Amino acid sequence: MKAAKNYIIFPLDVPSVKEAKKYIELLSDHVGMFKVGLELFISSGPEIIRHIKDCGSTRVFLDLKLHDIPETVFRAMESIAKLGVAFATVHCAESKEMLEAAVAGSKGKVGVLGVTVLTSVSDKDLLAAGFRPEFTSDLSALVIKRASIAKKAGCAGVVCSGLEVAMIKKNFGKDFIAITPGIRPDWDDLVKDDQQRITTPAMAIKNGSDYLVIGRPIRDANNPEEAVIRITEEIEAVL
Repeated sequence: MKAAKNYIIFPLDVPSVKEAKKYIELLSDHVGMFKVGLELFISSGPEIIRHIKDCGSTRVFLDLKLHDIPETVFRAMESIAKLGVAFATVHCAESKEMLEAAVAGSKGKVGVLGVTVLTSVSDKDLLAAGFRPEFTSDLSALVIKRASIAKKAGCAGVVCSGLEVAMIKKNFGKDFIAITPGIRPDWDDLVKDDQQRITTPAMAIKNGSDYLVIGRPIRDANNPEEAVIRITEEIEAVL
């Protein structure tokens, strides 16, 4: 069985390499993966990925959310595959061909994950963007639709909220990976900030999440190390 800490992905959503290195050194022994997103990757490039690897066995989730014409996505994923990361993301909001290009570019060296619907998006946002009523009245229907396209394109899994994980697993099988952002522990009072569709770690694990992206409850705690240990204990209780 996977150790509780290996369910946790800590997002290095910080503006500088110096600040990222502080969290890498502090949390490497307590989380299974670090997420490197656009902000940090633009400022640091592959250097930060090499630093994470040098600090131990913690893996890397490169969350760049590729979204472009298929040939550009193919070449970008080819470059990502050379970095030795565990997962990389591509938006599902375009065509199946773009997702297939990402999978082809990965050469089987990195797990390609489709981003279904961002956890900051609400039904009102979809309505304002002109989506059909069948999707604005039931946002999960859009998640399933996009996950289906990702599955058919050969993606390893998807990024979705903890509210949709059970449906993902039911429709696409246990081996189809589900990474869940928008995680807020019970003791964090489920503060909504810019996240709309949130769950606790325990709820997400029970629903079938394979990995939990947990940032602010750890980063904003008075003692980040104690916070991540507390979250690990919450996960252990439901495994």
